[in-house]
Amino acid sequence: MQLYHNPLSSNARRVTMTAAHLGIRLDSIEVNLMREDDRRRLEELNPNVKVPVLVDGELVLWESCAIMHYLADSKPDQSLYPRGLVPRTCVNRWMFWACQHFSPAIGVIVWEQVWKKLVEGDAPDPRELARGTADLKRAAAVLDKHLSEREWLVGGCVTLAEYAVAAPLMYMEQASLPLDDTPHLLAWFARVRELPAWRHTTPVW
Repeated sequence: MQLYHNPLSSNARRVTMTAAHLGIRLDSIEVNLMREDDRRRLEELNPNVKVPVLVDGELVLWESCAIMHYLADSKPDQSLYPRGLVPRTCVNRWMFWACQHFSPAIGVIVWEQVWKKLVEGDAPDPRELARGTADLKRAAAVLDKHLSEREWLVGGCVTLAEYAVAAPLMYMEQASLPLDDTPHLLAWFARVRELPAWRHTTPVW
């Protein structure tokens, strides 16, 4: 299996953490999204021109969480993506929530604080930062409350939900994410950071 990715993409990191946890070796093809040739090659695989993209034989699969599901289902003896209807549905809920609420809010702040100056040469927009901060605080409060009575997001062990939700927090320090008032979230993230899959996929900044 080939994975088209960039190590600074939190969406791609969801997949590399999943593969690392499951012990699946992927042929890594790094895509530089700043280069026109790389973007053109990526568009041939994914019309959205985004990473990650998994190629497995004739299957060309994009969307990070779909790839995570595929990798987990390829390992029948795994516990990362539980088989039972209720626990699997709960894992899916947190994965969808991460894509719909948590990641987009973080993405606004990361763009303004980290990438905007590098890509466009512009300073952060205070209005956009305020919007991203408000959205993140709302989402983070939901997550913090959920984690106040549990160690992991679903059941008593690490699942795909951990990697889906935690991935954008890779920019915690670089983007100065405003999460100081979410102690349960931060304690959970500290546990995630100790997982081998997190440590083995941490990029060099």
